[in-house]
Amino acid sequence: MTKSIFPAAFAAPMLAASLFAAAPAHADDKDMRIIVTGEGEAAISPDMAILTIAVVREAETARAALDANNEAMTSVIDAMKGDGVEARDLQTGGLSINPRYVYPNDKNDEKTPRIVGYEVGNTLTVRIRDLEKVGAILDRSVTLGVNQGGGLSFTNDDPSATITEARKRAVKDALDKAKTLAEAAGVELGNIVEISEQMQQRPPMPYAGKAIRMQASADAVPVEAGENTYQVQVNVTFELDR
Repeated sequence: MTKSIFPAAFAAPMLAASLFAAAPAHADDKDMRIIVTGEGEAAISPDMAILTIAVVREAETARAALDANNEAMTSVIDAMKGDGVEARDLQTGGLSINPRYVYPNDKNDEKTPRIVGYEVGNTLTVRIRDLEKVGAILDRSVTLGVNQGGGLSFTNDDPSATITEARKRAVKDALDKAKTLAEAAGVELGNIVEISEQMQQRPPMPYAGKAIRMQASADAVPVEAGENTYQVQVNVTFELDR
């Protein structure tokens, strides 16, 4: 069995079936085959949010910018831990220190580019396992100094059961298609000789009546979790019996 995983944004549905009924007179029955693509999907509510935020600070010196950034990010991290986010779910994604320049132009007397300050950025990736806290955590982070980022996605810690269900539906779909094609061609299905799989995850969709609103207070950021849909496609090759 071969297996490959493609992001949902780049995956395209594969609806194809081909029937190889014509074979040389001397070929064996096993040379007559049918290849069918089956599709199946299953949905599940997410149980974890992944939030990417950043603190950016500017100052005349790199030291001052870094100190200001450290102070703000420490406050954000301490607040998240106080809200129940575990240390294992906090990960620094990147730290940057960049000079800021003023360049010569017709509005100044600069002869060459000159450093006028420094910008320090610190990115934090947070896994939030209590979805009811997402809006409040995001709101509080901004209050404490987060001023860049805001990337938010919803996922599942263990989607294996949902993916298994999608696989079963995909195989059933392939079997149904194969039976229909074989019957139309006047042949009988034989053994399965090969199965391959492709899997994709569709981004969360806020289904009516199923969306989870995470808003701890009137001031918290309103966030909708929706559902994650896992899609599986299987290519199944059957032998044909005369």
